[in-house]
Amino acid sequence: MSGELLINVTPSETRVALIENGSLQEVHVEREARRGLVGNIYLGKIIRVLPGMQAAFVDINLGKAAFLHASDINSKLILNDDNSSDQVPDIRNLVHEGQHIVVQVVKDPMGTKGARLTTDITIAARYLVLMPNTSRAGISQRIEEPSERNRLKSIVTPYCGEDHGFIVRTAAEGAGIEELQHDAEFLRRVWAKVIERKERKQTKDPIYQDLSLAFRVLRDFVGVSLERIRVDSKLTYEQLLEFTTEFVPNLAPVLEYYPGERPIFDLFDVENEIQRSLHRKIELKSGGSLIIDQTEAMTTIDINTGAFVGHRNLEETIFNTNIEATQAIARQLRLRNLGGIIIVDFIDMNDKEHQRRVLHSLDVAMAKDNVKYSLSGFSALGLVEMTRKRTRESLEHILCGECVVCHGRGYVKTVETVCFEILREIVRVNRAYDADKFIVYTSSSVSESLENDEYHNLAELEVFIGKQIKVQTETMYNQEQFDVVMM
Repeated sequence: MSGELLINVTPSETRVALIENGSLQEVHVEREARRGLVGNIYLGKIIRVLPGMQAAFVDINLGKAAFLHASDINSKLILNDDNSSDQVPDIRNLVHEGQHIVVQVVKDPMGTKGARLTTDITIAARYLVLMPNTSRAGISQRIEEPSERNRLKSIVTPYCGEDHGFIVRTAAEGAGIEELQHDAEFLRRVWAKVIERKERKQTKDPIYQDLSLAFRVLRDFVGVSLERIRVDSKLTYEQLLEFTTEFVPNLAPVLEYYPGERPIFDLFDVENEIQRSLHRKIELKSGGSLIIDQTEAMTTIDINTGAFVGHRNLEETIFNTNIEATQAIARQLRLRNLGGIIIVDFIDMNDKEHQRRVLHSLDVAMAKDNVKYSLSGFSALGLVEMTRKRTRESLEHILCGECVVCHGRGYVKTVETVCFEILREIVRVNRAYDADKFIVYTSSSVSESLENDEYHNLAELEVFIGKQIKVQTETMYNQEQFDVVMM
């Protein structure tokens, strides 16, 4: 599958779009003030141990305590125990409050949750991943040919030391001796710098920071067939050219500077596609649609037939809509970077063969995704449950914030509801305080309703309390805002 990367760089933000067959498939956004933390290594301090949770909170100077579970602590480093066991030791035997510990971020902070940490440090390069405190070479499971696995292991094993080993990445398949040696020496230099910073007791800043987005994407997309990589920043282009020449030489010929007057993200309609990816409803070509709702606990996707009526019967209509939806679902999950638990409510199908083919179609579509996923069959309620690994914040969480009007509910009170709340508030205030008259400050829509649709109710209330009620419009108020003022 052919692909193209568009890299848009500004002083405050870097955005990368992956285009496959002329269609936007992935968007990566990194803002300088909120750079992702995954891969960063810190010298942290244990500030609290929670035996009941088998976890500890670690201060890594992020303002919010990070989370370290006992299962993410390499007990051999703490206990000097070479005996392997599946049982996780008690957290109190592994760490204690006030202890300094080298940790790596494996999951960025999300919402109210702090970053998740591990003590199993890894540092990645193009072909290899360095693993301190081990002494062996491991091979990616995606390299399946036994002879190639043996060849790579024989090359990398001599570079392993008593205090470090390597994992051979999928991209190393077919790599030569010099390329692997270059990676191994590079990673060992990086690790030596980490040790040096650790010995200096540096605690405010990371003792190792992962590559910025533009460089990281080129490293991670090394196995993807890319026809062209366009960068709209001359400085970044020159830096990337130097980086690719040294570390990813096969990408250097396809890297080019984009000086066009037309914004680079206007190519392939990327800007509009990003805007559409923030919509709750996604239209299908057949007339059906997807409704995507992202919540804290899970993401739900509902499929509707819409205007699609089929050519033969209802069952055919349902089946064809579900098949089309599988392609759209896979693309939207990848584009929006939705992770965790995902529930898909396909349109009900009575035919078991249709269910099997829809599930297979979804599996094939998801296989194009580089992120790990798992897919279960149809449940008794006709739902498909799946998971997709969380690697970073979703596009919605990066680009959007909580609505200041509805505060995340996703809806606002109707004008009628607010009118009735105002009438009740006037009664409540009148009973509690002695006032001559009342002035209601409210939004234009509510004000108009009180003076028209709810005029009789307002007039009856004036008679009931024996006091004048005046309504005044506040143009800056949202629909739910109002104030009842005594005069």
